[in-house]
Amino acid sequence: MTENQPSRRDLMKPLQLVGLAFVAALFAGGVTLVSMGFFQSKPAEEAQGALVLALIVAGIVFIATLLIVSLLLLVVDPAQVATPVDRPVLYDPEPDATDGPETPPAR
Repeated sequence: MTENQPSRRDLMKPLQLVGLAFVAALFAGGVTLVSMGFFQSKPAEEAQGALVLALIVAGIVFIATLLIVSLLLLVVDPAQVATPVDRPVLYDPEPDATDGPETPPAR
């Protein structure tokens, strides 16, 4: 292996993945608390219901973010991370030699 190629472990730093998922869960939980009116003067039952719902939403977002980001990182080939791309990504690697410029139909 060459020295410059990152390993899959370098790409998938576990602490960063968990940290990103935790921040997304905190954001979703905070938005849920604000939208449910947790910080307003409401009865204790409504505040408790908002808190439980915010915890459920935060847990779902944490798991979903962790799963989605880790699956997306599995798609990345570590050998191709360091290689420069000097052409549009969605183009074919080599144009087909049989495809020439289209000629207009004869009249």
